[in-house]
Amino acid sequence: MNEVCSRIFQHLEWLSGTVMQMTSNLAGEDFGYRPDPEKRSLGELLSHIALICEADARISDEATEMEMAVYYRSAELNSPEEIRVALRYNLEGLKKRYGGYSEAELNETTTSWWGTADTRLGWLVQILTHMAHHRAQLHSMLVRMGKDPGIQLFQ
Repeated sequence: MNEVCSRIFQHLEWLSGTVMQMTSNLAGEDFGYRPDPEKRSLGELLSHIALICEADARISDEATEMEMAVYYRSAELNSPEEIRVALRYNLEGLKKRYGGYSEAELNETTTSWWGTADTRLGWLVQILTHMAHHRAQLHSMLVRMGKDPGIQLFQ
């Protein structure tokens, strides 16, 4: 695997591990917590985080808006255990996908259904920042719930 990709995956592994730590003491009944009526519930946020690696990879492969809607409907996650399994599985799938790309493929530009264009390497960076963004939301939500996970958010 490309050295830059390897470093990015080290960060994704760490982010995923901290998400796993933050969810280790949650119960299914916590999933309904919604700090703002206009925002995702805890369960919806966790499901989204668990699907980021696969969903964003599909987007980088130029999946259509309709294909993504079908994917999200088919990938519903309903328990802390399902979240953890999906998070690990989707990260491993992303690593496998990127491990198979040549340098030329990493530099190939693809376009999302809404018009954003980036190289496959650029998409991987976006996946990393997407995961970090939502992990921070998760941390804030848990603190607001009175369940401060007491973890370090940066290495």
